[in-house]
Amino acid sequence: MVTHPLPSLVGLALNFETGSAPDWVQLIPAGPQVVGRDGRAWAMPDAQAVADRFDPAKEPQIDLEHSSQLLAPNGMPAPAVGWVKQLEVREGAIWGRVEWNAEGAAAITSRAYRYLSPVFTFSKGSHEIQRIVSVGLTNSPNLEMAALNSAEQKETAEMVDPTILEALGLKPTADTAAAVLAINAMKDEHQTALNSVKAGPDPEKFIPIADHQLALNRIAEFEEGEKTRAETEIGEAVDAAIAAGKIAPSSKDFHLAACRAEGGLERFQAFIGAAPVIAGKSDLDTKKPGAVLTALNAEEKAAALALGISEEDYATAKQE
Repeated sequence: MVTHPLPSLVGLALNFETGSAPDWVQLIPAGPQVVGRDGRAWAMPDAQAVADRFDPAKEPQIDLEHSSQLLAPNGMPAPAVGWVKQLEVREGAIWGRVEWNAEGAAAITSRAYRYLSPVFTFSKGSHEIQRIVSVGLTNSPNLEMAALNSAEQKETAEMVDPTILEALGLKPTADTAAAVLAINAMKDEHQTALNSVKAGPDPEKFIPIADHQLALNRIAEFEEGEKTRAETEIGEAVDAAIAAGKIAPSSKDFHLAACRAEGGLERFQAFIGAAPVIAGKSDLDTKKPGAVLTALNAEEKAAALALGISEEDYATAKQE
């Protein structure tokens, strides 16, 4: 069940005859309906359940004019004048045992303040009262149960500038308390952001731009070196295959391009390892270019016949 803290309720007169601050005071009148002078209403079908939610570790503070709700969030002093130490249900109403400090006792015994006004949380849908948050001493209660219990404070809430409410993302009907809560939330977010900036970037997630650029340059240099080494290795492999007669010299460009593809050099080397020699060595490189055999004269023909060789071989030998 979602609950929302709202300044609430009633100004309950502190009536006493002893001349001292009372130990027990009424905090919320009997339900099941708790109605404020301004027309708003809350449900309290089970007062004991509200009393049972009392947490001794979070004793409700008693302050002056709800300062803990209105001033403390803005960093202004909001001293306590007493503390609620225990809750008890009496005839359907919730009473609290209070420990007053000197300021609180003096405020009551001098009749500087005469009324109590509790602040509680309630469920958003059913408006069922959940837990007492704090209690304020006030002299301007809105009689029955009313937010902040003070007529003066109620008028202030109604006078919140609509432009401010819109800027805060609140509805036009939002009161001062809602505006204060929204502003404080924004301040918290801003302070969190400032603290984050002051702390500096996480070195595990961010690096200086100069270091980043240096790393990129080194990567580029490494990749260029690897490319040069790969090109040299490919050229040497293809040249060796040509020299071994495994591929024709005219197909060199084709094999160079094929080797540059991913895994191409490995495939080329495997192919060469199993390929036969298709271009054996010849004696063309030892022959004189442009040599033309000339016809033999009668004497040369006779000599070839005497030597027992053909006229072609004799002519060739003559050219050498």
